[in-house]
Amino acid sequence: MKEFLTNFLNIFGLAWWVEVVTENPRCTYYFGPFLSEKAAQTSRSGYVEDLEHEGAQGIIVSVKRCKPASLTISEDLSEGRSKLGVTRALSSQF
Repeated sequence: MKEFLTNFLNIFGLAWWVEVVTENPRCTYYFGPFLSEKAAQTSRSGYVEDLEHEGAQGIIVSVKRCKPASLTISEDLSEGRSKLGVTRALSSQF
């Protein structure tokens, strides 16, 4: 039921997302959707740890309601701001 509600809210841009912006590599990542701000806040440290282990630097994290068109946006590619295809499904979020 929580997953249904989260997906419903996401359709209207009302679900919560964790936005992580890194300076090196120059990327923006979105993790979510979450039903509540609290759930997103609770999960954010795990995403930061994963990116730190991958060598990301200059990490800025925010939690907000939005509806990202892409879950990963890389500005380091030669063609400028390119969208990369990604999938993310963690049932433990709900």
